[in-house]
Amino acid sequence: MAGRLLLRGMLAGILAACLAFVFARVFGEPQVALSIAYEAAQDAAAGDAPEQELVSRAVQASIGMLTAAVMYGAAYGGLFSLVFATAYGRIGRFSPRMLALLLAGAGFLAVVVVPDLKYPANPPGVGTPETIGLRTATYFEMVVFSLCALVLAVLSGRALVARLGEWSASLCGAAVFVVLIALLQWVLPDVNEVPDNFPALVLWRFREAALGMQLVLWGSLGLMFGVLAERLLTPRAVRHG
Repeated sequence: MAGRLLLRGMLAGILAACLAFVFARVFGEPQVALSIAYEAAQDAAAGDAPEQELVSRAVQASIGMLTAAVMYGAAYGGLFSLVFATAYGRIGRFSPRMLALLLAGAGFLAVVVVPDLKYPANPPGVGTPETIGLRTATYFEMVVFSLCALVLAVLSGRALVARLGEWSASLCGAAVFVVLIALLQWVLPDVNEVPDNFPALVLWRFREAALGMQLVLWGSLGLMFGVLAERLLTPRAVRHG
């Protein structure tokens, strides 16, 4: 059963990644082009020679981005299906569709929203090569700790159900998550490398597009995997009667 769920998760992840790719092409790619133009203008003003492109922008924005999105989606879909298989029947009496949506929402919160509050996505032209190691390390630390905080919050909530009831226990679990994330946001260092003259509208729209692409990915993954999992896990007689 776990293997069949894994295949369905990867399929749902690939389909969701294709939808996210379309969103990124429409809303994100124009902002990337404007950011690259800004970076080229800054290099020209400083007298620096333009960097040699190993892969053309046309390839990067089309087949390159699609390939990366499909690989990303397949990996996330596979992991999502394994988490679903572990959680199904253990954290509540949820239908496969509802559980898939809840897990997708939790994943979007922990993997995307929380890290982006501290380290939002930046377009080309923002950041310096000297700090790329620090920025990458702190971002992934935020993702890992955010997931750990989410697991602790769920476990805390489940442990309090018998004493406080479902609603109050859920609120306590949410409070645990908020407190842990607030501490994490305070402990990790800030990184502010946006140039003073970088177009604010381009930066804002790029971050909107980056967040929207993730929302499309996680939302589509939860919806599509929920349908596939329900067809696998729910007997035909129950589905139709």
